Amino acid sequence: MSASDAERPNVARLYDYYLGGAHNFAVDREFAEQSMRVIPTAEMVQHTRAFLRRAVRVCVSAGIRQFLDLGSGIPTAGNVHEVAQQVDPTCRVVYVDNEPVTAAHGRTMLRDNPNVAMVEADLRDPDAVLGSPEARALLDLSEPVAVLMVAILPYVTDEERPADLVARYRAVMAPGSYLVVSHLTADVQPEMVEKLVAVAAETMTPIMARSKAEIEPFLEGFDLLEPGLVLATRWREDGPAASGAETVSYGAVGVLR
Repeated sequence: MSASDAERPNVARLYDYYLGGAHNFAVDREFAEQSMRVIPTAEMVQHTRAFLRRAVRVCVSAGIRQFLDLGSGIPTAGNVHEVAQQVDPTCRVVYVDNEPVTAAHGRTMLRDNPNVAMVEADLRDPDAVLGSPEARALLDLSEPVAVLMVAILPYVTDEERPADLVARYRAVMAPGSYLVVSHLTADVQPEMVEKLVAVAAETMTPIMARSKAEIEPFLEGFDLLEPGLVLATRWREDGPAASGAETVSYGAVGVLR
């Protein structure tokens, strides 16, 4: 780890802190506490994680036993492998993150679980992701797989053609595979999301919000499970009308026929 890693906040470690994890540094905790005075960052992250858990349970109940989590961050408590393996310990999970320290943390945390691995690669390079030794060992792409793109596509710019990127993964997925997507949006709370984007820029890892109409092309080729592309907190969740931190992301799960 270089000195700069401990001197500036890191997105994966911030998520870890917001989720109650221990794999973060003082600079992350300080930044997180400052951000939470401006916007309900921790609530936003926790809502996204709750959507992820619900989606994973749906995939497992549909018979999916292998998962590819792109842009996973640190596999903090309540992540994919814990949810899936609670139902079936044979479930296999490959986490992918392009940040070296994050990947190193992940490998350390997962070293005693033979059905889970961490890949250091950029999701923008599907060949590197899918060609990694870890993915080749744990994933059988001739069988259905769940590909998770939860809270990661906001980091892919329009110039990087996110719809084409999703399509490259779709092209190698077997029929019956699932795609899980959540994405930041300013459709409901534009001022709050504008503040969130500004806070993210301070970490030197900028993000962008997209409208529902801009997110829909990412799901092309998949049949969306009910209730379709909706606010992530409303995806298969009963509760009061969403507001505030609950309305900053869309979520959807689709199956490849």
